[in-house]
Parts: sequence; structure tokens; C-alpha cells
Amino acid sequence: MRDTIFALSSGAPPAGIGVVRVSGPAAGRALDVLVGRRPQERKASLARLYDASGHILDEALILWFPGPETATGEDLAEFHCHGGRAVIAAVERALGDVEGFRPAEPGEFTRRAFANGRIDLSEAEGLGDLLSAETELQRSAAIAMAGGVFSHQVEDWRERLLTYAAQVEASLDFSDDDDVSEMPVGFADQLRNFQSELVDWLERPRSEKLGEGYRTVLAGPPNAGKSTLFNALLESEAAITSPTAGTTRDVIERSVALDGVPFTFVDTAGLHDASRDAIELTGIERAREQLDRADCVLWLGPEGEGPTGAWEIVSQSDCKPMHDKQDPVICVSGKTGDNVTELKRLLVSAARQSLPKPGEAALNQRQHDLLGLACSALGDAVVQSDPLLIAEGLRTARQSFDQLTGRATTEDMLDSLFGRFCIGK
Repeated sequence: MRDTIFALSSGAPPAGIGVVRVSGPAAGRALDVLVGRRPQERKASLARLYDASGHILDEALILWFPGPETATGEDLAEFHCHGGRAVIAAVERALGDVEGFRPAEPGEFTRRAFANGRIDLSEAEGLGDLLSAETELQRSAAIAMAGGVFSHQVEDWRERLLTYAAQVEASLDFSDDDDVSEMPVGFADQLRNFQSELVDWLERPRSEKLGEGYRTVLAGPPNAGKSTLFNALLESEAAITSPTAGTTRDVIERSVALDGVPFTFVDTAGLHDASRDAIELTGIERAREQLDRADCVLWLGPEGEGPTGAWEIVSQSDCKPMHDKQDPVICVSGKTGDNVTELKRLLVSAARQSLPKPGEAALNQRQHDLLGLACSALGDAVVQSDPLLIAEGLRTARQSFDQLTGRATTEDMLDSLFGRFCIGK
């Protein structure tokens, strides 16, 4: 029989309320032992909690959720206690004394929900992203994934794939023993259209971008105002500024949210070819590496000398700019703040085009790779004329779909996923 587990499922104490959750076949015994009764199903009830010696632990709201229609698919009990450290510790100690009870491991409640069919793997991954979300875009994308947007899409794809596979099987069943029959007219076009749908999903911005944010690199020669503008965008003195050229010698990164959109701003060493200083040369090399990783480069140097696609910025509009430009994206002053708000607005607008749309499910690396395998398998099937080879391509695609939702998976992968979760979730 599976153990009954318990853990604090709310924030770390001290807090106004501490929710201790119990899940497993003997969850009802937690109420029997600590309270002496079970309340009406799915209705909160006020009760005193007692330890084994009869001492009062707390006065709390208690709830009883018989399985399988619960968050974990098992019997579930909750104690909504006062959130002091001593109270929570006492309640957990009393639960630990109940035979067959043990503290939950990280992510174990969610893992049981997955094992009991309450959520699938993609929804579990979305829930993990929701727990770590720090910006509005991260939250909305995680809500979409946890709410089953992608899971429902995968199930739709899988059902269509099974329909196509049935057509292939029918073709094989009615073929002569010495002759492989042809597929129905238009079958290849249907597979091409199906593959095209997968390509559209593969071309969407990835969820990892929501974690790092829109990577914006400030670049240009020494004393072009990069660090001053960097500080102005962050609204903090993150980088040292000085009239002396070469003050910034290494890469400085800071993450921030602008209008709910995640950004990583990167300040870099001044780019030039005259230095013989080994440390400065290392900083210049690292700066050039950052240009290749950037989603957007704010180029503060001479017009036309920045990377392809860089934004031409006049950065010292409060005085005579070091580099005047004929067609800048914007003229700003990090020192006075002139037009910095407008630059932020432009960056937010560009980032929203590059990052997943609000409420749109975004694929992580695992999901992207599996969907890519399915897309490739469909592509192989499209060019085949032998139904046996077509069937093999469809089978490979279906296996990828099954791994996306967790119909087929490995324990190592599950350990890695649920190990990301906090204890109590």
C-alpha cells in the first residue's frame, strides 16, 4: 500500500495561515487522530487539534476530500492552521507519529496527481513553471500550459494520427499478398497539412525565453554612454560610470521586468582595436560574444558599424553626442533620463513580438524536441509510397505525442521534473 504523505503546502512560516496537506490511503486517519472526527466532505469546519497526549496544538479549519476526485486523486485532508513556526512544527510532529505517515518529498503531491491521471505531463510542467513565474508573461504562459491548452492540442493531434494510421492499416488489409496497394487520393496532402501545423508550433518562441527574458545588449566604443544608459534602464546604479574610458571591463547582466515583460539587460566593455591591456582585451572579446547572443543590440557607436539589425541609438542627447547619426531609432540621455521611458516602450513592444504571446502556451526544450521528432517522422511518411513505411513514420510520431503527455515516459525523467517542485506541492 502507498504511504500517506504530509507537508506544509503554503508559504514558509511565520505567516497568517499555514496549510498542512495530507494525501494517501490513510489521510482520513489524520483527522481521526488530531481532531477525533471527520467533517462533512468538502466543507470547512472549525476544530481543535490535539497531539497523542491530549494537549491542544491549535484551533484550525479542517477539510476532508475523499478520493479520487481530489487534487492528487487520493484521499486528502487539510489543516488550515495559524502560521507560526511552532504551530506548524507541532502539527507536523503529530502527523509524523501516526503509523504509515511520512513527510512528502519535493513535488510528490503533483507526482501523485500525474500518476493518478489528474494531470498529464505537460500540465505538470506548466504547473512547475507557474510556481517559478516572476513576470506577467511567465504567469500567463504557465497558466495556459497548466490549464491543458497544449495537452488538448496534443490529444487532438494524436486522435488524427490514429485516424491516418487506420487508413494505412485498411490499405494493407485489402492489398494483395504480392502487391502493396496505394494510399487513398489526397492522403499525402493530409499528412503535409498535419506536418505544417506542427511546424507552426515549432516556430513559436520557446518558454526558456520567458525565463531569461528579452536579451538586450548595450554595445559601442568606450565612453559612448553605455553604462549610464544601462543604469537608467534598470533605474539603479548597477554599473560604475566614469568619464574615464574603459571603466567597464567585463559583462554586467541584470534581469528586470518592464510592463510585465522579462528583460535581461547586458552592459559590455567598450569595443575598439587599440587596447593592449590583457584584461581589457578579454572584456572586449566577451562583449563581442554577447552580440551573438542578443535578441536586440542597442548600438551607441558610429552609425553603421554595429551588428546587422542593431538599433542605432544616440545616447548623450543632453550634450554634444559623441556619435551623431542621420537615422537613429531614438536619441536619449541616460544622465538626464530624456526619452528613456520612450526607449523602454519601444523595447517592450519589440520584446512582445519576440516572446510568447500572453496566454499562449510556450514549448520547453523537451517538448520542442519531441514535437520536432514527430514532425520529422511525418515528413518521412509523406515521401513514402509503401504503406508499411508510412505506418512506421506514423508510429514514431505517435510515440513522440505519447511522451509529450506522459503516456510513455521514464522514471528518471519524472524524477528530474518533479524534483524541481517545492516540498508540499
